[in-house]
Amino acid sequence: MTRIPTVMSIAGSDSGGGAGIQADLKTIAANGAYGTTAVTAITAQNTIGVNDIKEMPVDLVESQIDAVIKDIGVDAAKTGMLSSVEMVLCVSRKIKEYSIQKFVLDPVMVSTSGDSLLREDAVDSIKKFLMPLCMVITPNGPEAEKLTGIKVVDLDSARDASIELVRMGASAAVVKGGHLKGPATDVLYDGKEFRMFTTKRIDSQNTHGTGCTFASAIATGLAFNRSLRDSVSLAKAYVTGGIRNGLSLGSGNGPLNHFHQ
Repeated sequence: MTRIPTVMSIAGSDSGGGAGIQADLKTIAANGAYGTTAVTAITAQNTIGVNDIKEMPVDLVESQIDAVIKDIGVDAAKTGMLSSVEMVLCVSRKIKEYSIQKFVLDPVMVSTSGDSLLREDAVDSIKKFLMPLCMVITPNGPEAEKLTGIKVVDLDSARDASIELVRMGASAAVVKGGHLKGPATDVLYDGKEFRMFTTKRIDSQNTHGTGCTFASAIATGLAFNRSLRDSVSLAKAYVTGGIRNGLSLGSGNGPLNHFHQ
């Protein structure tokens, strides 16, 4: 019997199905692996915005992680919405306890609709406790600026931010270019060299969940023992295809199509 790689998403739930653990599970399945979850928060949201958030008790999140890993195992993991210092500390403890090497850190701070998903005091805890544990961190421009203090306005500043993120402890960094003008270029820096991943920008409002999808696609590639460079390249192509074939649902930012392939 063939063993299927497993990828754990430690993130918040999106009732609209476009982002969070719902997007992660779709992405992991679409790319051939088996997805598991530890739900950190439940959100009431749709394509327009986030209406309500309820954080899970930290001990329940710990129990979810323990239950999954002790029985099913984990080949790679990614984090999304962690919201509080206590949650960040909880996740960092578990990553160290289970020696999870293939860990993708998506520093979710704001939803596509502009709602805050991370408390201000939790930003420093992400920098201190999670960045040194990750194989790669995947911020967009505003998130990279929040973490490094470098305003990301072009490719040069994106490169500077990626260098700073590695200097701060991440093994590698991908600064996404969705917020920049021109072609959509993501900058990968692995501590030694840069790699640019560029696609033609797609004019679409159906971009809800792109960050979650990108990070979980990278984690899935790593779970298949692909290199970081190949995992990022495949994730970029997958997200681009998902946006190109996005789903016009709701009256706001619709989701990308996770099963476009």
